Amino acid sequence: MSQEKSHHPPLKPTIENLSQAIFIVNRHAKTAPNPKFLYELKRNALQKLIKEGKARKEGLHFSNNPKYSQQQSDVLVICGNYSFHLPPSKQDFESLPHLGKLDNNIRNPRAVLSLNQAKKLLSKYTGLKEETRVTYKKKEYEKPVFKKLGESYF
Repeated sequence: MSQEKSHHPPLKPTIENLSQAIFIVNRHAKTAPNPKFLYELKRNALQKLIKEGKARKEGLHFSNNPKYSQQQSDVLVICGNYSFHLPPSKQDFESLPHLGKLDNNIRNPRAVLSLNQAKKLLSKYTGLKEETRVTYKKKEYEKPVFKKLGESYF
């Protein structure tokens, strides 16, 4: 039975599947040891959805976690039943309304995707590939060599 569960058919890039995948990737990125790729995947997927007219920029929100304790805003993006935040561009400040503080009562629906499924779907959709890390072999311990005072090391 566990073999049946581990192999999922590839997900279709529907708005609902993509928004769930972005939600899963975003949630995992917040606690990942190296979140850079996950946030890049989220940003690229949302930008492509916006370009295709499948997601829309709603307005600006004050950021809950501003950098350097300064006031900061994020762009609220609506995609399907989900909402996300992206860093704003200069054009966003000129063209989008400011919605004030984020309403903490509004929550995204639960998503039932694994991180691997979400990454696969978004990687296929955006064309972004995760670079695999090169693992280095640990050097074996070598005892230090001590020379008598005045002897050469060469």
